[in-house]
Amino acid sequence: MFSSRRTFLQTTGCGFGWLAASALAQRQAFAAGVPFGARLPHHAPKAKRVIFLFMQGGVSQVDSYDYKPLLIKDDQKIIDIADARSIAKTGKGAPQRLMKPLWEFARHGETGRWASNLFPNINQHVDDLCFLHGMHTEGVAHGPATLFMHTGTTNAVRPSMGSWVMYGLGSENLNLPGFVTISPSLGNGGPRNYGNAFLPAVHQGTPLGRSGLPAKESSIKNLVNTLWTPEQKRRQHELLGALNAGQAKPGDTEIEAVLESYELAWRMQNKAPDALDLAQESEATLKLYGIGEKVTDNFGRQCLMARRMAEQGVRYIQVNYGDNSNNPAWDQHSNLPKHGDHAAAVDRPIAGLLSDLKQRGLLEDTIVWWGGEFGRTPYAEKNGTGRDHNPGGFTVWLAGGGVKAGFAHGATDELGHMAVDGKVHMHDLHATVLHLLGLDHEKLTFRHAGRDFRLTDVHGNVVRDILA
Repeated sequence: MFSSRRTFLQTTGCGFGWLAASALAQRQAFAAGVPFGARLPHHAPKAKRVIFLFMQGGVSQVDSYDYKPLLIKDDQKIIDIADARSIAKTGKGAPQRLMKPLWEFARHGETGRWASNLFPNINQHVDDLCFLHGMHTEGVAHGPATLFMHTGTTNAVRPSMGSWVMYGLGSENLNLPGFVTISPSLGNGGPRNYGNAFLPAVHQGTPLGRSGLPAKESSIKNLVNTLWTPEQKRRQHELLGALNAGQAKPGDTEIEAVLESYELAWRMQNKAPDALDLAQESEATLKLYGIGEKVTDNFGRQCLMARRMAEQGVRYIQVNYGDNSNNPAWDQHSNLPKHGDHAAAVDRPIAGLLSDLKQRGLLEDTIVWWGGEFGRTPYAEKNGTGRDHNPGGFTVWLAGGGVKAGFAHGATDELGHMAVDGKVHMHDLHATVLHLLGLDHEKLTFRHAGRDFRLTDVHGNVVRDILA
């Protein structure tokens, strides 16, 4: 018998500790046997996962979130411009005609953030958003800039960001892929944008559907064998496992990845169909995302799939809005009013995603990243109704996952052209997202071809001013 509560705790305390350590050890041992099992971060994370809303082609910052009164005042004024795009085309600068925003700006939310009426539904969430107005990047064409945004390089074969995250943290759910890209484009890098390059092949992204196909078809085909009984499927799995074990070679990561993909497929049969089944959602939730309405149905389905996968422990989820043409989605060189059509397709679904994540308590540990590979120029192009590519200054926003809400960081010049204050390079954004996930971008390395590689190469700084 114990003479006192203190004696009881002293006597049994080690036992409680042993039970906890034992459970943790079992989990780590199991994860260690799975190439993409969960791993410890470098430091305490603010976020567990990322949902990246990729606006392929480049949204115009001066028509959406970067309010520039001088651009309105000097509309149609001719000025000399010598930016990266002009130099790439002509080898020198050129006179350009300024063009005011085509959408009206106003202040929104309690923070009074400036935003145009291009995205009226997202504007209702500005108090949850963290705007980066001083973004700049590498690459003046879609291909190099898109690759740089995804992999940190404009032309070399390097692992994608999602693959680096998987390599560093592993998956929270061993029954689902840890890195998923929904409706990816086949162009401007294609599979390289979610590829593993020289990282172990198990860390590559899993595509659901592709750009140009209806989101209803964005699923994993032939996942369940409806012709055999569970016992028959189990016996087949065991036989294949035995045969595969005989073919495996220690250190051959490609064979290991193939074998692990078979094991994952076996485990996914019971989990993945539910994770992708939007019919389980309430009518109110479907309406929130605009599902069932012609304009918003497709992207609404993509965003709702992202939320369901986030709930299931998928670590990195990319939701792509684009197409497979040479002039993707937001790339309006001669028809800027087309921005309005694209905004109508994504505005309500994105606002719905933010609302849904917040009410479920998921926004606290989920980073939502919205943006394109670059922005657009404040001057007109071609027949005066479009804008050119602009890697020198543009806006992205983040929400949740440890960033300051209702905050704006950095600025472009008076015309919204070049980043001049609080500049954030794409390498810096990568470093910051990794930091929020508990990863030090300088320590997240992989040795290949005789040297260590990392997502940020030898660059990148965490943007600490935006951390909550």
